[in-house]
Amino acid sequence: MTNLVPIGRALISVSDKTGLLDLARALAGAGVELISTGGTSGMLRAAGLAVRDVAEVTGFPEMMDGRVKTLHPNVHGGLLALRDDDEHLVAMAAHGIEPIDLLVVNLYPFEETVARGADPATCIENIDIGGPAMIRAAAKNHKFVTVVTDPADYGALLAQLRAHDGATTLACRQKLALTAYARTAAYDTAVSTWLAGEIREPAPRYRSFAGKLAQTLRYGENPHQAAAFYVDGSRRPGVATARQWQGKELSYNNINDTDAAFELVAELGGAPACAIIKHANPCGAAVAGTLVEAYRRAYQCDQTSAFGGIVALNQILDGATAEEIVKIFTEVVIAPDATEEARAVFAGKKNLRLLTTGAMPDPKAAGLAFKQVAGGFLVQDRDAGHLTVPDLQVVTRRSPTEAELRDLSFAWTVAKHVKSNAIVYVKDGATVGVGAGQMSRIDSTRIAARKAEDLAEALGLAEPPTKGSVVASDAFFPFADGLIAAAGAGATAIVQPGGSMRDDEVIAAADARGLAMVFTGQRHFRH
Repeated sequence: MTNLVPIGRALISVSDKTGLLDLARALAGAGVELISTGGTSGMLRAAGLAVRDVAEVTGFPEMMDGRVKTLHPNVHGGLLALRDDDEHLVAMAAHGIEPIDLLVVNLYPFEETVARGADPATCIENIDIGGPAMIRAAAKNHKFVTVVTDPADYGALLAQLRAHDGATTLACRQKLALTAYARTAAYDTAVSTWLAGEIREPAPRYRSFAGKLAQTLRYGENPHQAAAFYVDGSRRPGVATARQWQGKELSYNNINDTDAAFELVAELGGAPACAIIKHANPCGAAVAGTLVEAYRRAYQCDQTSAFGGIVALNQILDGATAEEIVKIFTEVVIAPDATEEARAVFAGKKNLRLLTTGAMPDPKAAGLAFKQVAGGFLVQDRDAGHLTVPDLQVVTRRSPTEAELRDLSFAWTVAKHVKSNAIVYVKDGATVGVGAGQMSRIDSTRIAARKAEDLAEALGLAEPPTKGSVVASDAFFPFADGLIAAAGAGATAIVQPGGSMRDDEVIAAADARGLAMVFTGQRHFRH
């Protein structure tokens, strides 16, 4: 296959004008003829550059509000013609088709238009047709044609031309073609995903996901696994949109755990709240009158696991809270913002990463989650399930007190973010024991109670804080044994989905022990 191919003619048509003039001036300075369309040609002419309109190349004016301008044999023939095929060369000569050696195209801003909440008609007008068609043609013919779809690649292109006397190498063209096809695939994915949402189609016949490389990671979950971080352009506040103020690059596990922490703390309401995550599970969560108090209470739940964890806050990080956080080693702190005082406190901890997002994610917002399995992937709605106190069904003789109801609501929210089987003990707006990811629910119940005993020992308490607590279970108790264990630990009220064949047995066990129990009718498995 041909290696060096000189660039004599370039077609430039871009929506994103970043770096355009520098690129065009460099190409013109190298003797490259420029062809362009619409706003791009106007910008180039205004800068004093010589440009041929694509209408001159095609013999047709742009029409239909710009919908038709590059869909023409004189454009696509110039991109697709094989320069070493005599029949192609004869056809070009017969029809007056000139070769196009370089295509610089980026697409109408469809993703950005959807992200800002534009109406359907505006979204449809921002679906590019000619751009993807030209990109795919040029990428297919990368043996002879160089295609650039991202302003981030302009510098590398110009470096190639300087290094090779106005030509590009095959390796360069192959890499750019790969980027081009991935870009059009991502673009089509965005359009199809949007359309599926517009017509409320939960399971389209074909489903794809796409992203743009944000960061090449040192490794994945383990050092022998290669990994990278991609963003999908949805702009949901979180680790993907955050500004990192200090610390080394985030790792694969950092990103995963930070996302889990921020999504949990976003659900804890408007009062100052903190969640501390370790291995994607909360080891502590609390709400309080101040952020520093919320952090202290979340930390107290499991001081051992909190070491080296991820701290998420739902309000602006202040100096007092920062001073408290730096008393132990913490991997990442994420908050909507941080004061200068807080950033100054963290500045002395070079290994601590501080992220600010500018906003909190909406826990009720719709979205999709997917997981790979052998031969395919599973797709489901994001778990945006949300319950309020009036949604709870009291099933025992005793009804929960107002204080118990507040804690039950809090415990239920935290349990949603704990790996199943999940058991969460809560007292006075703070977790006091968390049991996660066990194969049986009673084991999670016992582990959570044991962690509360450790908490009591660490704080010098007279009794475990599960005494007088409430407990949440992410799924129903299949037998009464889990509830009996929770009652033995001192819990006074239970929240669970209900729906077991043995609900009557479980309710009877609660009544026999004077417990209040409410059913949610909603499950929160998290595998």
